[in-house]
Amino acid sequence: MKYIDKFHPDNFYHIFNHAVGNENLFNSHENYIFFLSRFEHYIFPIAKTFSYCLMRNHFHFLIQVRNENIIRELANNTDQDFDFHKFIMQRLSNFLNSYAKAFNKQNNRKGALFLDFTKRAQIQDETYFLRLINYIHQNPVHHQFCKTAADWYYSSYNSIISLNKFSKLERDAVFDWFGGIEEFVSFHQREKFSNFDFLDL
Repeated sequence: MKYIDKFHPDNFYHIFNHAVGNENLFNSHENYIFFLSRFEHYIFPIAKTFSYCLMRNHFHFLIQVRNENIIRELANNTDQDFDFHKFIMQRLSNFLNSYAKAFNKQNNRKGALFLDFTKRAQIQDETYFLRLINYIHQNPVHHQFCKTAADWYYSSYNSIISLNKFSKLERDAVFDWFGGIEEFVSFHQREKFSNFDFLDL
């Protein structure tokens, strides 16, 4: 796994972070929903989202940063020396900080909630996409919170397969990678734990 120092336009990234110490990021259903609302506000404008999973003390997202023209328009910046990476990092920081402030206020706590460094790994290999999406969805199974990926409410698995449900997830692209919804479901059913040694988290 190669960790990348900078975000670049149109590239795919696995981003993930963990609560500090033995803290939890989420203590209630409302916490999970609010976290996703903050993600939608700060990250959807700058990146397409292909999968995610929120666990009690950590999270995973697979995203594709949008093209430079879209980012520049959002930043209202046409300067030649525009720092693309810095702008994406600021949005990511604003996202996590906005959630942490609300969480701290609700729980009467102070200090950092997330680890200082949100890890990000660039994804380029199509086979890796399949394994990574499955890995993300199988996290709660791996940690023994549920028996199947479909049982965990706070991941993108059910939103992806629920075709009648409005979603901002890139479902068509996910199905293209897997070869259709049937293969997407089948892959998750037969590959529950086999790929949990390919990431160094």
